[in-house]
Amino acid sequence: MSTLLEARHLSAGWGGCAVLSDIDLDLGAGEVLGLLGPNGAGKSTLLRAMAGDLAPLAGELVLDGRPLSAWPPQARARRVAYLPQASSLAFPFTVHEVVMLGRLPHDAGRRADDAIVAAVLAWTDTTHLAGRLYTLLSGGEQQRVQLARVLCQLMHSSPEEPLEGRLLLLDEPSAALDLRHQQLLVDTVRDLARRGCTVVLSLHDLNLLSSLADRLLVLAGGACRALDTPAALLTCEFLGELFGTELAVQPHPLKGYPLVFPLD
Repeated sequence: MSTLLEARHLSAGWGGCAVLSDIDLDLGAGEVLGLLGPNGAGKSTLLRAMAGDLAPLAGELVLDGRPLSAWPPQARARRVAYLPQASSLAFPFTVHEVVMLGRLPHDAGRRADDAIVAAVLAWTDTTHLAGRLYTLLSGGEQQRVQLARVLCQLMHSSPEEPLEGRLLLLDEPSAALDLRHQQLLVDTVRDLARRGCTVVLSLHDLNLLSSLADRLLVLAGGACRALDTPAALLTCEFLGELFGTELAVQPHPLKGYPLVFPLD
């Protein structure tokens, strides 16, 4: 498996104050990495640094063998798509117009753009919303539209093209989604990974994270606490120490990955 993204002694934060310190990480093509940790651990900061929105205070990020800071913005936008925890839009754009914003870094032509937009609207169950004003949608509908926008950004000329060399960064993508659309999110991420896309996502829902991630990067106090598989890390003892609460862990009855429950 080829390495797509490397973090080397990465520190990041704001105003010279580090929120993250000394992070080392290698991510391969088609890998799904889950970020796990309590509030304020640095998960969103790491995603912003990986997206190129936040310059490192120390160390570096390397995308496909080239320092991330050396990528021209448009070229980086063709390779890296980032969905932040909250996306605000005050203008009365339609859903179709919002999703089409994901095509701005590309020059594949109108026919390719239309095919990709149609595909991602279907994948996110937002086709029926295409003509609606984004500002009038529910929170869950807006989240699906924003997911469609970043999926649009990942593809250059076809919705079915291989995605090796692309990086998708998702910060709490299941926020406000109902159960059906959470499963749709899971299916979409798995399909992208099968096609070679590298995915890094932060989720407070440990069971969704367990079902999706090949590995978990555990952050605590801005430092790497552990990096291993969900099966190795999602234990009562480790989670109890990390979050300061008692939890029960049982294997999924069909798939075998760990499921986490409140003890009471």
